Amino acid sequence: MGFITKEFTINNEKILDFLVKKLGFSLREAKRAIDRGRVSLNGKRITEKSFRGSGNLKCIVFEPNGYGLKPIFETTHFAIFDKPSGVAIHPKKLANTKSLLDDVRKLWGNEANLVHRLDKETSGLVIASKNKFAESILKKMFQDKEIKKHYLALVRGNLDKEITIKKNIETNKDENIKVKVKISKTGKEAITIVKPLQKLGNYTLVECIPLTGRQHQIRVHLFSIGHPIVGDPLYGVDNKFADRYLNKLIDIKERIEITGASRLMLHAYKLEFEFMNNKYIIISDSFEKEIKKVISSTITLSKI
Repeated sequence: MGFITKEFTINNEKILDFLVKKLGFSLREAKRAIDRGRVSLNGKRITEKSFRGSGNLKCIVFEPNGYGLKPIFETTHFAIFDKPSGVAIHPKKLANTKSLLDDVRKLWGNEANLVHRLDKETSGLVIASKNKFAESILKKMFQDKEIKKHYLALVRGNLDKEITIKKNIETNKDENIKVKVKISKTGKEAITIVKPLQKLGNYTLVECIPLTGRQHQIRVHLFSIGHPIVGDPLYGVDNKFADRYLNKLIDIKERIEITGASRLMLHAYKLEFEFMNNKYIIISDSFEKEIKKVISSTITLSKI
């Protein structure tokens, strides 16, 4: 469900205390709601945490009601989901939309969170922390590159040798489609290791290991070497098609005709990390079925 607005009538009450008592917020959550402009009284935004007043109080809250997704692996402190393509990590701003965060919060409450991101169209493994302690540790591990991520991608053309792509990336401010990024010498450092695994007709199944974490890094890097990801509606197509896709004007049939698949064929299939002296290697095999849909129903895939 995502974000909804709740309304209350209050009479000379301290706003912060009301949020804690009535909505069940922790003190930290109540303060954050005020700081983010999600609390108003009689149509005016509340900015002072000590404010007391009367009248119509409105508060934008996150109310989880997701897809019913369950983790494929969990411990006391964290869980790992195998996110389907098409499921957003977080709700879009304050829109009333479903996301993986809904399922995470529904299972473990408001202290739970997702500690990294995947594009909506990218499927695969995502780590959720169950508490603030784990969230702090896991986010720092990502920041310090202590969590190794491996992706599978089905790309156009035949790639026959391993390549390390070192091409800087920056936001494409000159383009009409702002969400796209571009290769630029003035951009931020971006490095991706690409290993061919199997030729599949006119396609190649590759493993991608990003050593940096830029937006759309794998997608734009593969496109830059002439091997765009099958199903990509942004890179490897003209801007007119990309714009129509972003405005939800492309049906599945046209998308398959232009991009080769009904979804982006990129999957986060493996995570390697150590947490509190325990080593974890988590692998997802759900992408095999997706590849078969694109190539054929009888293809044999080599074990990865």
